[in-house]
Amino acid sequence: MRIVFMGTPRFAIPSLEALHREFGVGLVITAPEKPQGRGLRLRPSAVKEAALRLGIPVWEPPSLRNQDFVQQFCTYAPDFLVVVAFRIVPPEVYGSVRRAAFCVHPSLLPKLRGAAPIHWAIIRGETVTGITSFLLEASVDTGAILLQRKQSIPDGATYGELHDLLMPLAAEVAVATLQGLLAGTLHPQPQDHSQATTAPKLRPEDCHLRWDRPAEEVRRWIHGLSPEPGAWALLQGRRLRFLRARTVALEQQTRPGTFLISGDHLFVACADGAVEITELQQEGRRPLPAATFLRGWRGPHTGILT
Repeated sequence: MRIVFMGTPRFAIPSLEALHREFGVGLVITAPEKPQGRGLRLRPSAVKEAALRLGIPVWEPPSLRNQDFVQQFCTYAPDFLVVVAFRIVPPEVYGSVRRAAFCVHPSLLPKLRGAAPIHWAIIRGETVTGITSFLLEASVDTGAILLQRKQSIPDGATYGELHDLLMPLAAEVAVATLQGLLAGTLHPQPQDHSQATTAPKLRPEDCHLRWDRPAEEVRRWIHGLSPEPGAWALLQGRRLRFLRARTVALEQQTRPGTFLISGDHLFVACADGAVEITELQQEGRRPLPAATFLRGWRGPHTGILT
């Protein structure tokens, strides 16, 4: 039985490890090495590093539509293709798989279709999310559902924390889906497209905080973008990434974006109420509790965040 695994970031590693341990993965396909860091040295993807550690051959095609790659993939003739956190796979690739090609997606489809479902689950204020495996088809994240597992979202969780909660669950679903397909016990169910929501890729401009939103919404944006890509604003010309916050009441409504430093506390007025920033990061520095950052602050104690 030939199993091909496609994935790139750290999120996909537990799924790769579990599938290889349970069934033996014959081939990993991942994104090509990219220049990273100050020296712009080529660095392998997280999945490539894991595959090499496990002794699995790796392909790094620059394009999944390249005819040489498509022919090479078809010649390999896999029985199963498992996709976790990867690019859109074209029909000429997954259509050549002998038995089944499925994706493991970090949401309860049809909710949160798209590139950033974990971020948007927090931004939108969801209390429950999960993992879905589904059959690949031409349109993105719309294929028939094979298996789902739910995961409650802890109050105040950041993107990074929810990401790490969902990683092992994705591995469980990947293994259980392949087991069910082999046993013939899974029966694909069409998605209810009328219930679909989207989770598009986050743009740089999405990360610039808008203080004219309600305080709870601002808190969700901060947590949903923490630690990456990071919600930010300018404080006296310094670009700060805000990583964690809590909502607080205001005795008197103030212009949104007005900040107030009181002792070890940093408050920012929103459309209603305010948020207290409890963790932040100055560009090029490590994340700090707000109280630690403020002990070294020599600027004004009130003003406007832009």
